[in-house]
Amino acid sequence: MNDTTITNIPGYKAGTWTIDKAHSAVGFSIRHIMISKVKGTFDDFDATFVTGENPLDSVVTASAQVVSINTNDAARDGHLRTGDFFDAETYPTIDFVSTGVRQVKGEFLIDGNLTIKGVSKPATFEFEFGGFGGDPYGNYKFGATATTQVAREDFGLTYNAALETGGVLLGDKVTITLELQAALNV
Repeated sequence: MNDTTITNIPGYKAGTWTIDKAHSAVGFSIRHIMISKVKGTFDDFDATFVTGENPLDSVVTASAQVVSINTNDAARDGHLRTGDFFDAETYPTIDFVSTGVRQVKGEFLIDGNLTIKGVSKPATFEFEFGGFGGDPYGNYKFGATATTQVAREDFGLTYNAALETGGVLLGDKVTITLELQAALNV
């Protein structure tokens, strides 16, 4: 059930917010050899948030540069940039454009279209506000964490390898975690 009445969000302001890259991160994790998870980041990204008078009227646009993938292994990062995975030369960005904001049982959900390797699919991020406040330099900011899980094969990321011990090298589910801090444009 969607809540149409927004409870008061302390410090909330309508306006356009720009991501603070120094205090934000775009991360992901995927099951590896069926026994653990490997994590990585996209180190070059951008995002804009336009918050409406009613938070449910807010809009998010975001993009990550595929060449900036970082899993702390240069050889693996190079492989991830190839046609086996992201094909960074042909599809240089991963993009998200929101299509709506909902509040369900007090939780905010941001629906939108996630585009990876030229394939757009619906995705919903669970959005947890950290709060609003000023920094020591006169900027007004918000902080939040946003998470979603996608099936990589839905986006054409089908590379895998069978293991001698059974199973496969890579899981299909990828968890995307965004640690966000953005500043209100003045």
